Amino acid sequence: MPHSLAARARTRFPFSQWSLRRRAAFYTAAATLLVGAAAPPVPTAEGIGDRLFPYLGNPGFHVLAYDIALDYHGNDKPLDAVTTIRAEAGDWLDHFNLDFTHGTVRSVEVNGVPADFRPVQEDLVVTPAMTLPARGQFTVRVRHTSDPRGAGDGGWVTTSDGLVMANQADAAHRIFPGSDHPSEKARFTFHVTAPKELTVVANGLPAGQVTKGAETTWTYRTTHPMATELAQISIGRSVTPHRSGPRGLAVRDVVPAAEQQRLEKWTAKTPDQIAWMEKHVGQFPFETYGVLMADASTGFELETQTLSLFERALFTRTDIPDWYLESIMVHELAHQWFGDSVSPRMWSDLWLNEGHATWYEALYADERGGRKFTDRMRTAYEYSDAMRADGGPPAVPKGPAPGRKVSIFRPVVYDGSAVVLYALREKIGAAAFEKLERQWVAAHRDSTASTADFIALASRVAHQDLTAFLHAWLYDQATPPMPGHPDWKPTKKPA
Repeated sequence: MPHSLAARARTRFPFSQWSLRRRAAFYTAAATLLVGAAAPPVPTAEGIGDRLFPYLGNPGFHVLAYDIALDYHGNDKPLDAVTTIRAEAGDWLDHFNLDFTHGTVRSVEVNGVPADFRPVQEDLVVTPAMTLPARGQFTVRVRHTSDPRGAGDGGWVTTSDGLVMANQADAAHRIFPGSDHPSEKARFTFHVTAPKELTVVANGLPAGQVTKGAETTWTYRTTHPMATELAQISIGRSVTPHRSGPRGLAVRDVVPAAEQQRLEKWTAKTPDQIAWMEKHVGQFPFETYGVLMADASTGFELETQTLSLFERALFTRTDIPDWYLESIMVHELAHQWFGDSVSPRMWSDLWLNEGHATWYEALYADERGGRKFTDRMRTAYEYSDAMRADGGPPAVPKGPAPGRKVSIFRPVVYDGSAVVLYALREKIGAAAFEKLERQWVAAHRDSTASTADFIALASRVAHQDLTAFLHAWLYDQATPPMPGHPDWKPTKKPA
């Protein structure tokens, strides 16, 4: 089960007056006085103990902001990079870890002073010149490369004319050092230098553009905190058509320059899709939105914050119904509320992201003449036992297959989780369910939330204790009976 809020707080901010780390520092100092200098501890990889990715994130501090500068030399060459992190220590830190791999670290400074560093597995262990005080802010500057080359499990994705990012679920640290866990949200600033004939777009809003000689430096800044897995930078021969969304929301898309007119049919749909989502869950949670149609092969679409990533080829095919493509666009749009604004506390809470996005995808498809919503939910129910056998219960998904981090995205976290929401709506009624949806995204906006948080809020909104009901739907190996549908039966057929 996901860690409780209190347990997570203790992991990230061990503020106890006599914590284990401080106690260890005391005894080390005492031993040094008595018997002379002790051998330094052996650097080890650390994490916050996520059940699915135990070495992601880092204990002892919280990242407040990233400032990432990248110098692009082509999609087959390492980028020169400087990542500056502003953080707050939870306790005294004589060393700390950053998640980082697949790049060369040239130097590290802590508060402007050179620091020792050592790569360990997919961590970078940093030892500052002076121990950092508890509850104090500090700055880390890492000069490194960011390498798009080589087979990998996420990170940079090569396009026909540049690069984009796909960092879910365990790959942002293949691009820049940091605390690569969705519970560690921070504000981002990007500075990307590229040949001036290319266009650079990143999360957030533009904050400057300077051309010197043959190169242009583009700056973007987020106004809301963001998880590392949701970072996005597009570099390529692109154009950025702009339009207005509800209440004047800035909508900008990123499409290959040569195909702008061909793709306009699809990008023009975004403002109405945003308005449709707002009718269901409330105001769009960020400063801007748009779709990034990249000439890349990823095998998936991705809800990177304010700029969802899509494969361009998906929209140039002629064998897919329009309603289906539009529903996929709405799926990634729905994630801006469910997964981006409200991020999972732990990766086991992934069902809250994908179950909700699948829910609104299915509703939209039904309204646009596609598959009937109730038919899809019934099919999902019939195959739910098979999906649980394959991927685990919705709130206890099985871990990734070796060498395939994205394999945690099995059917059970999509339709298998949407059917949990359907059961809840049948249990508490449509009016209470719609109220719950709005309160959920409002209460946890720009933050993180857990399965336990969802159960608690659902119980308050419905004025009944739903703990046992939702626990069975979320944690049991077998799917419970569907309220109001005694004729629905699970099947043994594979999902």
